[in-house]
Amino acid sequence: MNKKILVTGGLGFIGSHTVVALQERGFDVVIIDNLSNSSIEVLGGITKITRISPEFENLDLRDKQSVNNFFEKYQDIDGVIHFAASKAVGESVQNPLLYYENNLNSLIYLLQQLKEKEAPKFIFSSSCTVYGQADELPITENAPVKKAESPYGNTKQIGEEIIFDTCSAVPHLKAISLRYFNPIGAHHSANIGELPIGTPQNLVPYITQTAAGKREQLSIFGNDYPTPDGTCIRDYIHVMDLARAHVIALERLLDNEQENNYEVFNLGTGKGNSVLEAVQAFEKVSGKKLPYTFVDRREGDIVAAYADTTKANRVLNWTAEFNIEDAMESAWKWQQKLEEKN
Repeated sequence: MNKKILVTGGLGFIGSHTVVALQERGFDVVIIDNLSNSSIEVLGGITKITRISPEFENLDLRDKQSVNNFFEKYQDIDGVIHFAASKAVGESVQNPLLYYENNLNSLIYLLQQLKEKEAPKFIFSSSCTVYGQADELPITENAPVKKAESPYGNTKQIGEEIIFDTCSAVPHLKAISLRYFNPIGAHHSANIGELPIGTPQNLVPYITQTAAGKREQLSIFGNDYPTPDGTCIRDYIHVMDLARAHVIALERLLDNEQENNYEVFNLGTGKGNSVLEAVQAFEKVSGKKLPYTFVDRREGDIVAAYADTTKANRVLNWTAEFNIEDAMESAWKWQQKLEEKN
């Protein structure tokens, strides 16, 4: 019988691509999503790609009773991949309590349910923001976790601490935190992709919407950073590479291959690109010139971050296969498909 996996936030950007990767590997998937930053149409996109419609429950994980009811109904869950969280740095600075409530309560309620299970498996969607501005680049998993630059980053740090402490107290709980760098791109079919509600908080949807004429111009936050071209440097990883890593990590848990019952892995390409280089990569694959302007630095942003992926390469036998141009091309294809619909 196929293993049944709960994916929270499964209609979001990374969640939906991971659902596709899971279904293509033969897993049965149940999605929880409250549609606060996603669309029910994504379900149709997933079904179009995999020809399987995953089970879907529209519920808010901040409601403890709803979480209890869900696990009463679905007693055959073999593993959980937890994406559901608010994720914009800027918004978290303006509305910290929303972020603490949403990102921490939901995690706690899930773990309370899982610790009652026989052999619970849990994968946490973490972030390179836990490192803050690292002392050394590329960033290894051993880099110190610094004081968070934003409430969003802090929820990821605290989230990892909650999981670590729970794994220490509940030895039969097996968990992996995946610290990803900057996910971009879309499924090559252009049936799913990044679908921000309102003004995009991430670079690439802003780029593609500007190229499509939906935005007047791209605002680049800061051109006075101590980098070769003055703009921030990030490790941009294709969302399908990321989705594949979640499946590999899950299989590691299900096959009991872990060295400890709590593990951490960086997921990135291992290469840093500046914001201007990202813009140029998009211009190259799309053939479009992007209008952009430099504005003040954004609170909570660090100068540079890119991953040392040695551990994931060696232990998970996973390597990113796509480069920034592949990711930009798929993101542009997705944007064009959205334009056709409207």
